[in-house]
Amino acid sequence: MLYRVEGIVIRSMDYGESHKIVTVLTKTHGKVGVLIRGAKKIRSKYGALAQPFTCGEFHFFRTTGLGTLNHGEILMSHHRLREELDLSANAAYIAELTDRILQDQEEGSGYVFEQLKACFAALQEDKDIDIVVQLYEMSMLRFAGYEPQLTKCIHCSAELLVDDVPKSFKLSATYGGILCQRCVHIDRYAIIISETAFKLLRLYTRMDLRRLGNIQVSDSMKQEMKTCMRKLIDTHLSVSLKSRLFLDQLDKLK
Repeated sequence: MLYRVEGIVIRSMDYGESHKIVTVLTKTHGKVGVLIRGAKKIRSKYGALAQPFTCGEFHFFRTTGLGTLNHGEILMSHHRLREELDLSANAAYIAELTDRILQDQEEGSGYVFEQLKACFAALQEDKDIDIVVQLYEMSMLRFAGYEPQLTKCIHCSAELLVDDVPKSFKLSATYGGILCQRCVHIDRYAIIISETAFKLLRLYTRMDLRRLGNIQVSDSMKQEMKTCMRKLIDTHLSVSLKSRLFLDQLDKLK
């Protein structure tokens, strides 16, 4: 059967002496594997289409399992995401996270595709890398059904008021939300969050990367938000990512 889909390359691997197999997140058919013959050759017609982070139109034949590319066109190459180390490392983390979380399924793939497409575009356009990555992480938590509860206490359902945040509320990754002052004792691993972090977390849950403007956040606040998102990701998505280890190594060199 011949498929014609818009997709983004989230993984690319060598196959034999001259071919490549790419994992493509499509807008309509979930995650698919496609063989691109001759992609490693210097004069390959479709070599550029096999590059990580490339958004393109893929025409491929598939009966079961792996598809074989018949024709393709690049829509957005995202070349900067492969050429600049910081961008490349973060794009690789986003791609690997997507690959590990999204199974070979169609349900929900349209939403993830649109968020990933907007995420790569934002990185390409010099939007704040930390903010873009954290917003995408929140979108993946939402997709997986683990968006944190931030309007009511996750334990007693008391309404959470921003004015009560300092030294009163804690983020519990284990329970998946905020604990009010009366309930903070139930999770000894819960972390105190600042008023600004609380507001940002709420903003993150409402944000769509396709409508991302410029958000100005201090370095210290981005670090606090990184701690919050890491705890939520590690607790609920339970994925070990090689790309994140590399990101951590880069951070130590800064």
